[in-house]
Formats: sequence, structure tokens, C-alpha cells
Amino acid sequence: MSERYKVASLTEMQIPPLPGQPTWSVVRHHLGVGAFGINAWTADEPGMEVIQEHDEVGEAGDGERHEEVYVVLSGRATFTVDGDEIEGLPGTFVFVQDPNARRKAVAAEPGTTVLAVGAQRGKAFEPSRWERSAPAFAYFATGDYDKAHEVLAGLHEEFPDDAGILYNLACAESMLGRTDDALAHLGTAVGKRERFRAAAQGDSDFDPVREDARFKELVGASDAP
Repeated sequence: MSERYKVASLTEMQIPPLPGQPTWSVVRHHLGVGAFGINAWTADEPGMEVIQEHDEVGEAGDGERHEEVYVVLSGRATFTVDGDEIEGLPGTFVFVQDPNARRKAVAAEPGTTVLAVGAQRGKAFEPSRWERSAPAFAYFATGDYDKAHEVLAGLHEEFPDDAGILYNLACAESMLGRTDDALAHLGTAVGKRERFRAAAQGDSDFDPVREDARFKELVGASDAP
């Protein structure tokens, strides 16, 4: 392949999806794009969030603050931007300029694919924090938790304060039976980003440690039936 350009199909860039989640095509990571964020998601069934509800500010105001353009490549999606609904047929562009705006897209047909492109105006692009764990997600989907742990441990060395990496590392350690490590890393992740407390409550990766008193105390789980 030429050093001046790269070519890839969506299927080449897809990683196996987790149950109930859209298929992620890791466009930016696969192609090595460094100037802006670009990824795509495909929903296999109607009613699935093909773009998860979010804003670009973050719970502590430390989000990426990206302007984002969403493009419907196939199928049909219903976008909701700050309460306004927009029907998206193939070829529809939805530009969300305000980082504070809440946005999501729900697939209305099987095989709905939405491309997302984003960056912060006036600032050199840096990959989003949530994307750093991407190389490990395929191993979670196939149950290769040893390999997922290896990848995440390396990322943790590179980005020791990244709460998302810590959370995913804890998930892998839980599934590997490394309870003490899992709870320690989960505790650090929750301390850095409170939203991971609620995420852990319903995350099946923590089923192996769910009855541990330390886990219950950490996530606020009850002993009541």
C-alpha cells in the first residue's frame, strides 16, 4: 500500500461487538488518522442506539468539546439533539456544533450505519480518551481476557491516570479471577470518574466479584434480595 494513502472497507475496520452493542468500525485507529476523530457504528437491529447518548463536555466539564458531524451511510436513524428529533436517511448529515448539546441516534432499520467525524475548534487534535482502550475490545468480545489484560496493562503504563483504561483493566482482571487487582483498579477508576460506579453495577464483567463485600461497598450494591 502507498505511504501516501490508505484504503479500507468498513468490514475490515470492524471489531467484534459486545452483546447488545452496535458494531464499531475503528476508522481513526485503523487508518492512523491524526488530524480529527472519525469512527463508524452499525446497528444490527432496530431500536439499538447506534450513537450512544452523550455530550462533549463530560461530567466534570473535562470532555473533548468536539464539534461533530454525523453521516448516515446506510439504513435509517432517528437522531435526538437536545430534545429535537431528526430523521436520518442515507446521505443525511447532522452537524452538532455545541459541545453542550445532548445527542444520540437510534437505528430504525437493521444494518443502520452512522459515521461520526469530530474535533475541537482551534485546538490540535488528540484522540478521545474513551478510544484508547479500543485495541482491547475485540479480545473482550472473543473472551480472550489474557490478551485483553496484556493490551490494557500496556496502555495503563502509558496513560496511568486514564480512568477508562483503569476500568477496562479491572474488567479483564475480574474475568481472570484477579479479584484484588480488579477491585483496586476499579476503585481508582471510580475515584477519578464517578460514572464508573454506576457502570460497574450492571457490568457482567464484574459478575465474578459481585458478591465480594468490597465490590458491594464500592459500587453501593445492596445485600437485599
